[in-house]
Amino acid sequence: MAKTPTPLHWKLVIDAADPHAQADFWAAALHYEPEDNSTLVRQLLEMGALPAAATVDFHGRPAFRDLMAVRHPDDPYDKERGTGLGRRLLFQRVPEPKTTKNRVHLDLHPGPDHREAEVERLTALGASVLRRVTEPAGAWVVMTDPEGNEFCVA
Repeated sequence: MAKTPTPLHWKLVIDAADPHAQADFWAAALHYEPEDNSTLVRQLLEMGALPAAATVDFHGRPAFRDLMAVRHPDDPYDKERGTGLGRRLLFQRVPEPKTTKNRVHLDLHPGPDHREAEVERLTALGASVLRRVTEPAGAWVVMTDPEGNEFCVA
């Protein structure tokens, strides 16, 4: 009998001008937690494997300058590295701005009875409403995060 392959671990990587601000927004939007990689960053700095210029202060602790992730608070994580082992979004700094429509986006599902309240909450966090859609298949609100990445609230 053939052995069933183990599912692959994955993360969604999102390009960003400011990965730390994006992590703060999406952590608040999804009720996730920003990862704390400070122990790993300190170890790499002490070993000379990471230059100080590749780090920033993020909420009072050292962090990678060009990467910041958020993870689901109930999922497992590597306590030594602070890296999530489940549902996570990783924001990576890129030099170019977003220029076209996303090919991949998140859909948030608070439910139709909570959609408007969620849109208001996300707008207060820095999101913008792009358009409201009503079709025979359903209704949702297309929004953008602070850097212009589209997502939907259904």
